[in-house]
Amino acid sequence: MVLVFCSGSFFQKSEDGMVLIPSGEFKMGKNTSEPSDWQPEHLVKINSFYMDKYEVTNSQYYEFCLDVKYPLPEFWGLNDFKSGPDFQDYPVIGVSFNDAERYARWAGKRLPTEAEWEYAARGGLINENFPFAGNQVDSIKANYGKKFKGIMKVGSFQPNGFGLYDVSGNVWEWTTDFYDDDYYSSSPDNNPKGPLKGRFKVIRGGSWHSGAMCIQTYYRNGLSSSWVDFAVGFRCAKDIK
Repeated sequence: MVLVFCSGSFFQKSEDGMVLIPSGEFKMGKNTSEPSDWQPEHLVKINSFYMDKYEVTNSQYYEFCLDVKYPLPEFWGLNDFKSGPDFQDYPVIGVSFNDAERYARWAGKRLPTEAEWEYAARGGLINENFPFAGNQVDSIKANYGKKFKGIMKVGSFQPNGFGLYDVSGNVWEWTTDFYDDDYYSSSPDNNPKGPLKGRFKVIRGGSWHSGAMCIQTYYRNGLSSSWVDFAVGFRCAKDIK
C-alpha cells in the first residue's frame, strides 16, 4: 500500500539532480520478536527536503577532489571495485564519513539524518521491508548478496516511490546520526537527529556485498567516522529554502 502525502508527482526535482521528498510521518524501525537495534517501531514526522536521486558517483567526487585539491578515495583506480575515472557513473566508495561530509558542504548540501534516510528510502510504502512493494526481494530489484559480483552503475534498478535509486543494496550510505543501539527507545518524534555523541556513525541501505537482511529499509549499522570501505558510499540531502 502506498501512502499519498500530497497531490501531484513524487518525482519533482530541483535543478541539481535531487528529488523533493514531501513532508509526512511514518513508522520508523520494526518490531520483531528478537532483541534488535531497530525497535521499538515508532511514529516519526519529517519535514520536506531534497535528496540526491542517485548515490554520489566517481565523476562527481573526482570533480570535488580536483577543485579543492582533496585526496582521492581509498581504492581509487582499482577496477575490481569500479573505482576511478574509468567508472564515472558508478557510486564512489572508499570515502569516510568525514570525506562525505566535506563533499556535501562543497556541493552546497549536507548528509541526511538517519530518520530522513529511512523515510525517503521507504518511498511512501507502509509495512513493507524493502523500498518496493512486497516483502520478498530478488536480484531484479536490487544489487545485493554478491549476485552481480560487485558495484553497479547508479540507476541500474527501478526507483522507489519517491524516485530514488539504489536505496537498497549497491553501496551502504552514510548518515549524520551517531549510532546508539538503544536510541529508538527515547528518540524524538519530530525530525530526530540522533544521539548527541557516540563512537560510530550510522550507515544505511546495505550493499552488493550484503545479504537480504541488510538491505531492508529499517536495518541499521554503524562505522567509525574515519573508516573507509569498499562497499560504503553516500548520497546528499538539502534543506528547502
